[in-house]
Amino acid sequence: MVDVELKGLVREFDDGSRIGPIDLHVKDGELLTLLGPSGSGKTTTLRMVAGFIENVGGSLLIDGRDMVNVPPRERNIGMVFQSVALFPNMTVFENISFGPDMAGWPREEVIERVEELADLLGVRQLLLRKISEVSGGEAQRVALARALATKPKLLLLDEPLSALDLQLRERLQTEIRRIQRKLKITTIYVTHSQDEAFAISDRVAILDDGVVSQVGTPEELYDSPANEFVASFLGSGNIVSGLITEVSDGNLMVSVKNNRFEIPGDGEVNSQIKFSVKPEDVIISDTPVPDWAQAELVSITPQVGSFKVSLEFNGIPIIALTNDEELVKKLRTNGEKTIAFAFKSESIIIL
Repeated sequence: MVDVELKGLVREFDDGSRIGPIDLHVKDGELLTLLGPSGSGKTTTLRMVAGFIENVGGSLLIDGRDMVNVPPRERNIGMVFQSVALFPNMTVFENISFGPDMAGWPREEVIERVEELADLLGVRQLLLRKISEVSGGEAQRVALARALATKPKLLLLDEPLSALDLQLRERLQTEIRRIQRKLKITTIYVTHSQDEAFAISDRVAILDDGVVSQVGTPEELYDSPANEFVASFLGSGNIVSGLITEVSDGNLMVSVKNNRFEIPGDGEVNSQIKFSVKPEDVIISDTPVPDWAQAELVSITPQVGSFKVSLEFNGIPIIALTNDEELVKKLRTNGEKTIAFAFKSESIIIL
């Protein structure tokens, strides 16, 4: 097991763009995921950790040792790429054994390690097959086994499931998490999928434009986004802007499109404010309610255990979640186009 620290890690490109400075601490035995949109710096950061890309500033500490000038082969890292990059002319056994063979392990130890990993990943029956004879999901299991074969201290996974269909991705997410916990290996995982990141991670680091916006558990990120980007990217909050019109006893009265919302917090009268409200904290009604705002109904989408109700509030998109089937039936049957809504004030987060 291993402890990893990225301290001000920076990579600059010829076009003047840069990734970093990146500051992260990956705890011993933890699975930390780098999550963000395309171009946010996830893969570049991972490759700096692997040593495939040189950084121009900062340090990378693995168990307290600065690895910046250490070649990739000496970092004791296992890596699985987005394209599995298996050797097509070799069997599954030969692919898994490649690392130990190159390291000069005794043959008996190589066979024992390959069989151990084949059992762990459920590919023992494939050991004598050529790579061209295995499926996409099986190839990812083989790639993971190969990465683990030399007993690395650190495992790096670069969008390993992105090329697979949804059902297989979800199944392999569970397998990766099970194996990571069983081996207690420190792991950095890269994905652009929020669902994937939240399903497998101890903690998640959200990257935006080459820097870390927020780090936390999935629950912390969803419940308390640090800024507008995190709330918007995760879809964990409706982003609303308004003008503070009153301040009283730790509460603010905020005017939004000629409607007034009371939210907890501090501020100054006549200053602009942005706040976030989770969809489950938006209350809706098919009949007018005093002091509630009104919005146009855009769509209703069934989800597992709830309905996603999309509204337009004077040009502002609002998403509400409800499990009230009777209300949804009324909205569909009556063809309601205008809906009253309000925010649970205690759940509003000022950005």
